[in-house]
Amino acid sequence: MSTKVALVTGITGQDGSYLSELLLNKGYEVHGIIRRSSTFNTGRLQSIYQDPHESKRNLFLHYGDLQDASGLINLIRDISPNEIYNLAAQSHVKVSFEIPEYTSDITGTGSIRILEAIRASKVQTRFYQASSSELFGSAPPPQNELTPFHPRSPYGVAKIFSYWATVNYREAYNLHASNGILFNHESPRRGETFVTRKITRAVARISAGLQKELYLGNLNAIRDWGYAKEYVEAMWLMLQQENPDDYVIATGEAASVKDFAEVAFARVNLNWQDFVKVDKNYFRLSEVDNLVGDFSKARTKLKWAPKTNWKALAELMVDEDVKLLDDQLHGRNL
Repeated sequence: MSTKVALVTGITGQDGSYLSELLLNKGYEVHGIIRRSSTFNTGRLQSIYQDPHESKRNLFLHYGDLQDASGLINLIRDISPNEIYNLAAQSHVKVSFEIPEYTSDITGTGSIRILEAIRASKVQTRFYQASSSELFGSAPPPQNELTPFHPRSPYGVAKIFSYWATVNYREAYNLHASNGILFNHESPRRGETFVTRKITRAVARISAGLQKELYLGNLNAIRDWGYAKEYVEAMWLMLQQENPDDYVIATGEAASVKDFAEVAFARVNLNWQDFVKVDKNYFRLSEVDNLVGDFSKARTKLKWAPKTNWKALAELMVDEDVKLLDDQLHGRNL
């Protein structure tokens, strides 16, 4: 059998790096789109990065951007991928209130550019769109594939555009196009401005005496947190199905920001109440109070289920941040 080829947008992000590792382990040739930057932004790919001068390599990085439609057409035509995973986005919910137009262009319209590039290049491929639990917004939990959408941020609104664009192109052009509605998924590779990583990074710094306080927003917000490394397998499974469809990926377990902080601090024998302060500047303009997913459809059709609960995930992330900081302080990861 010939080697499968995959194209991953957002390859330098948390999900992109884990997905690329999974695909490479399955024997894929992986192509990723990275944005031009004056600094290196491929840190999460360090474990799989291959020198461009190597004669036998199966990871290729291409400069590009979801704003560049012609570049997307040329790239898809040239590499002719069997599978395309659109993970790229302006993905920070609070930031989306500050830059709503940019968020809508990348997170929303960017998906149409890829879908149109597939049509224009006439490449037979399967398409995965990274949807989000933010689609549900204020809809009461548990949320599943039939729950009405009610987004509460420009990010959520942009993701709804991409969700329905994917459904529309599936129905109008018979594309194998699927939405993965992933609930919050975290890991040691999570960006440092996202609340879970902000907590675990602060825990490491506070336990080392480098930080005194941690400022957070709404401590009562409830989320369904899973392990990103496990969630990317669900992405891959969606594109292996005979027929495209849309799936909620979640754990079904609820925890508040306060709960996560409590477990994270307890991992290093500290009381979270001694260090956590509330700063209302971190509150959203329109809050999403409770997101908990029902992944029954994925369990039945994809045979997928999470293995790591939110408590184990919090402890795993703290352990990694403690180790990372210790390595930095001792010059072991320079």
